[in-house]
Amino acid sequence: MSKNMLLEKLEAIKIKFDSVAEQIADPKVIGDMKRYIQLNKEYKEMEPLIEAYKNYSNVISNIESSKKMLSEEADEELKSMAKEDIEELTQQVPILEEEIKILLIPKDPEDDKNCIVEIRAGSGGDEASIFAGDLSRMYMKFCETKGWKVSISNISEGTSGGYKEIVFTVEGNGVYGVLKYESGVHRVQRVPQTETQGRVHTSAASVAVLPEAEDFDIELKADDIRKDTYCSSGPGGQSVNTTYSAIRLTHNPTGIVVTCQDQKSQIKNLDKAMKELRSRIYNLEYQKYIDEISSKRKTMVSTGDRSAKIRTYNYPQGRVTDHRINYTAYNLPFVMNGDITEIIDKLIVAENTERLKESSFEDA
Repeated sequence: MSKNMLLEKLEAIKIKFDSVAEQIADPKVIGDMKRYIQLNKEYKEMEPLIEAYKNYSNVISNIESSKKMLSEEADEELKSMAKEDIEELTQQVPILEEEIKILLIPKDPEDDKNCIVEIRAGSGGDEASIFAGDLSRMYMKFCETKGWKVSISNISEGTSGGYKEIVFTVEGNGVYGVLKYESGVHRVQRVPQTETQGRVHTSAASVAVLPEAEDFDIELKADDIRKDTYCSSGPGGQSVNTTYSAIRLTHNPTGIVVTCQDQKSQIKNLDKAMKELRSRIYNLEYQKYIDEISSKRKTMVSTGDRSAKIRTYNYPQGRVTDHRINYTAYNLPFVMNGDITEIIDKLIVAENTERLKESSFEDA
């Protein structure tokens, strides 16, 4: 894309940005909460691009001014200064253009949402449940370093430790856009606690990360939902097995079942269960978008087949391998302690590279 074409595209976006700002201040829009929230989100998403546009426009303008001075000015000292300015500013142009190209890539509309993480033990018996527990602790420690709030909604404990299944919600800034890369099958290679002969076994656990639907994303009809209450099981204090605080919701049209027993209060469990049910129904439609882009982009296995193996944790070698980008690091203890930032950053970079290749301005 030529500089003029890029500026034209950015100028058109600036016009849209100004229009959104005007609409946000319109009393009629303020009275429509759904519209108001959507416009505010759109405004915030465009802000970084508008800031980059201003910087880029200033650099291009200053280069033109310096070139004009160089052609018209007789003073050698001023001409020398103009040459230096042109050289320095010209070096900034490709850097700014690359930044703008990344910002121009359409964002996944779900990236800014909270998310629901579901971890299930796969093949490997008791060891798979123990590994599912290890993964849940890894994510919770990672979320803690990011300042995100984790709220467990349902747990099914393994017979020898860990979890057969654990479901929790993560709330924070841009949560889904980060954790979505974790969807898929995670494989562990190690000597299980239950192994008496010291042999290395391979076990697996599946991770599913769903964007949490907002209230206006999905409209649920009360007649479509069956609510059952029952006594909680597992951690929960004195109320466990004594009060009917646990909630099971069944959505009749889709057959989706959601349970929540984390809170002692039935009302709180119902609220969390409704959020999860809304998100799971919303995800049925969102999955169509996921499947469409997965055929074009192979970086994120999470955008396609969630049964695909995405990462291996090899304990004897202290090795972690992400199979989507052929990334290997020998820092397994740190990773299992929640230090997964580097892996996710590399996945984001790899995906952005692929998305740039898809975009029209890469070849323009």
